[in-house]
Order: sequence, then structure tokens, then C-alpha cells
Amino acid sequence: MFTSALAFAGVAALINVTPGLDTLLVLRTSVSHGRQAGLAASLGILAGCLVWGFATAVGLTALLTASRVAYDMLRVAGAAYLVWLGASALWRSRRAAAEPEPEAAEPGPVGGSGPRGWWAAFRAGVGTNLLNPKAGVFYMSLIPQFTPHGASVFTSTLVFTAIDIVELALWYWVVSGAASALSERIRRPAFRRRMEQVSGVAFFGFAANLLAEGGRKTA
Repeated sequence: MFTSALAFAGVAALINVTPGLDTLLVLRTSVSHGRQAGLAASLGILAGCLVWGFATAVGLTALLTASRVAYDMLRVAGAAYLVWLGASALWRSRRAAAEPEPEAAEPGPVGGSGPRGWWAAFRAGVGTNLLNPKAGVFYMSLIPQFTPHGASVFTSTLVFTAIDIVELALWYWVVSGAASALSERIRRPAFRRRMEQVSGVAFFGFAANLLAEGGRKTA
């Protein structure tokens, strides 16, 4: 089991540091709204991963590979959510451009300051992760390859999920810290507006890619 866990940790680490939707969300939130909001978004993503891992342990994610309808429903819902995130980011950048620029704007959490804004960032992380069927397929397709012969599938899946979550937590800690530090150094509203614009277009791109996945899945 120990050898299998080490092998899984290595492969998962390579996948986790590859730029993707979740990393983009943490990066954009940290730059635009501060590190606390970025970490809140990270916690939401990790909560989503925990749900996917548990669902894999009990066999629920098998529905995504066995049912075209279940996969497509989640895929379309996820794409719609990404379009909403992209449109919201572009709208915020446009509103900010129409307002006078202060010399140095202090970033605040998503949707406002304090716990309410951090809760909004957390919800964005949960929604982005849980509405992405690729996350479920990742756990369903990767974890079984490392489960030792004769070992408990349920226990092994939870162990591998815990490893993945720890790795992601460390990665998002680094990303949020670096992004927030960069934002604090620049301290220019124009930079944050540009980040919102780039993020909005990227969210649209991820949504289009998610919709395109429908043509690759067979019944």
C-alpha cells in the first residue's frame, strides 16, 4: 500500500500543478480580492474533491462513465456555471473601468468584505469543482489503477483522496500567496481589471471545452 501511495502521489502531483480551471479560479480570486478570498476558494475546491473522492469510494462516480445522460447533464450545468463566472468577471472589469481609479485600491473578498465575501469565494470553489464531470472521471479512472490487489477499495480510495487533497492544499497555498504578493506589489486597479478580463475569457474557453467533451463520450 505504501508503494502504491507513493506512486499515486507522484502522478497526482504532476496533474495537480498542471494549469487548469481550479488553479485559474484560485489565481484570479487571490489577485483580484486578496489571499484570504483565494484561500477560501481553495477550501471550496478541496471540499469538492472530498465529495468526488467519497463518491468514487462508494461507486457513485461510475454513473458518469456508464450513463451518457448523467454525464451530459453535469457537463452542461458546469458549462453554464462557467459562462456565468466569465460573464460576471467581464462585467466587474467593465464597471471598474467606468469608475475613477484610486491610486491604490485595497483588494477585498469576492462579493464584499469579511466572512460574507469569503463565503462567496468558497461557494465559487465548490461549484466550479463539483459541476466539472472531469473531476469525477479523474478520480474514477486514476485511483483504481493504484489500488493494490486484495486491498479494500473503499479504504484505498479515501487514502488516495486524502493524498490528493493535501497536495492540492499545498499547491493552492503557494499559488494564492504568489498571486496576492504580485497584486500587492503592483497595486494598480488597471492590473486587476485586466486580470478579470483575462479570467472571464478563460472561463468562457473552459466552458466551450467542457461542451466539446460531449462529442468524445460514447454511450
